[in-house]
Amino acid sequence: MTNLELVKHRKSVRTFDGEKLKEEDLKKLQECVENLDNPYNMDIEYRFLDAKENGLKSPVLVGENMYIAAKMKQLKGGEEAFGYSFEKFVLFAESLGLGTVWIGGTMNRDVFEEVMGVAEDEVLPCVSPIGYPAKKRSLRENMMRKGIKADTRKDFGEIFFENDLKSPLDPAKVSDISDAFEMVRWAPSAVNKQPWRIVKDGNNFHFYEMQSPGYVNKKGWDMQKIDMGIALCHFEIGLKDCGKNPVFSINDPGISHDENTQYIATYSI
Repeated sequence: MTNLELVKHRKSVRTFDGEKLKEEDLKKLQECVENLDNPYNMDIEYRFLDAKENGLKSPVLVGENMYIAAKMKQLKGGEEAFGYSFEKFVLFAESLGLGTVWIGGTMNRDVFEEVMGVAEDEVLPCVSPIGYPAKKRSLRENMMRKGIKADTRKDFGEIFFENDLKSPLDPAKVSDISDAFEMVRWAPSAVNKQPWRIVKDGNNFHFYEMQSPGYVNKKGWDMQKIDMGIALCHFEIGLKDCGKNPVFSINDPGISHDENTQYIATYSI
């Protein structure tokens, strides 16, 4: 299965079969965590947590018995770094046939933070259950997926542009790297908002966040920037799959945009 096929195949899993992870699968996941990176070179601490032993739960889940959680220092670019790194784990888990779902709000956060020992200058942005998907989704999960239109995505011309944020990009101009754009289109995001916008500027691809209200938490972190990190991860993987050697940078090109739009980063090929 190619990375693009993997991304399209993956679905958020909220209903698990209750079986504990096999030792061989847990070992592979632990090895994956040890090698996770991000283009911001920020340190992120991951831990696998037994749900029952630590009193961890989420009202939107059924049958989970293990979580992966991560914490990091609260730094500029941290949300994007976290999203990029955590998504690499999510995709690896999918390649093993394991289920995951990004959870940032619907959990007993205080308990998670206590178990993880989150300090005053640290944040625990998101967690995910990790396990084997049940053969049938719960009614609650089906209703949630229907409510956020989880299986639909914005059209190409709504999120990819050329030179500015008003001129839709012609897909023919990026036919050699079309998989990278599809990888971004099918990336997961909070409530399926898909806040990313990419502007092609020659061989540079500038990422912008189209901000929605209500996604900044009490510590001042913008949860949609985590979505942007996910998009960066997908785009980089897609470019490499297309035979490119992408270079990451943060250098605002000064493209005009409104107050609800924010420059994030650039990939150049």
